[in-house]
Amino acid sequence: MRKSISVFFFAALLVSCDSKPAKQEVDITRSPLAIESPADSASAEPYLFTDKNGIVYLSWIEKDSLNSTLKYSSLHNEKWSEPAVIASGNDWFVNWADYPVIATDESNNLISHFLQKSEKGTYTYDVKLTTSNDQGKTWGAPSILHDDGKKAEHGFVSIVPYGENYFISWLDGRNAAMEGGGGHHGGHHGQMTIRAAIIDKSGKKINEWELDNRVCDCCQTSAAITDNGPVVVYRDRSDSEIRDISIVRFVNGQWTAPKSIFADNWKIEGCPVNGPRIAATGNNVAVAWFSSPDKNALVNVAFSKDGGAAFSDPVKVNDDKTIGRVDIEWMNEKTVMVTWMEGAVVKATKVYNDGKKDSSFIVASTSESRSSGFPQMTKTENSMIFAWTDDKKKTIRVASLFIKEN
Repeated sequence: MRKSISVFFFAALLVSCDSKPAKQEVDITRSPLAIESPADSASAEPYLFTDKNGIVYLSWIEKDSLNSTLKYSSLHNEKWSEPAVIASGNDWFVNWADYPVIATDESNNLISHFLQKSEKGTYTYDVKLTTSNDQGKTWGAPSILHDDGKKAEHGFVSIVPYGENYFISWLDGRNAAMEGGGGHHGGHHGQMTIRAAIIDKSGKKINEWELDNRVCDCCQTSAAITDNGPVVVYRDRSDSEIRDISIVRFVNGQWTAPKSIFADNWKIEGCPVNGPRIAATGNNVAVAWFSSPDKNALVNVAFSKDGGAAFSDPVKVNDDKTIGRVDIEWMNEKTVMVTWMEGAVVKATKVYNDGKKDSSFIVASTSESRSSGFPQMTKTENSMIFAWTDDKKKTIRVASLFIKEN
């Protein structure tokens, strides 16, 4: 019998101190239940990650008049741990779209990154990696991910566990650097590239590659590990300024040539700051992305059953005019959940690999301004966790959606 998915939301009940909260089935069109956020009031740039044991990690940046501080917390039995500091500095590059990430390897070692200015130019900054081998109690001295030595842009990092190591992709401006000037988004004198590396648990680089020598300047990268090996998706950039989503795959020790997921043929002279997201389970791959050919704004999802070698025709998921800012997670081997924004509203829906989709529902309301950032989503064994920036309150909100397979 085909498995069906029932969706429940956590319902908070008034109970005695020795009672446990009950779970109540409700209509999927209702909002997910807000849960207490571990982030302080002056917080933004959330990121969510679930480790192999189902523990959820939330990282974010808190800012005051002098410093930026990268913090994280982990979710255990529906309760967040006391926030812990990963790193802090007064010379960071903090950007609404270029947020730090956090991940763990198979041995529960931790890794995270932040962006640190390399000189006074607006867009001259380095990717700094820091690792912890004692479950986040202490963090090592930060090291620079790239070794080009250029005063240029480096960012939009993705980190995923890769056995006992980490696989990392990022945008690298070493070929676009304006010596002494620092360059700027959309105005490079060269070409932005995308690179990847394998890093061990201490932050030491094992291998590094250039994946594409001309890509969109400031859209997020996204990486996943299939049964065949790592795959990376990103917004490409042709000589004629077509900026569609491409994929590269590491197969038999070699990287494939960049290949378009789907020919949107979106021609745009500047970067839309709207990268794709990829999720993989085995060789089942799903990619969500934003595009706006002929000013027709779309959020699409496409599936692959062969590790990203070929993709199905895309499924349009947005209901109304969208501003993108997507995320995607597998719920089971046939179903993904996708999030995106329509104006100030964060929406979500389930999409099936046969091309069908459910009706969308509202996750949260925030703001369509840049300061509201990119909503995040991750999956645990029995729930979806969402995080986003409340632009009015300047703080991070979190919500939970309970799921159950029958």
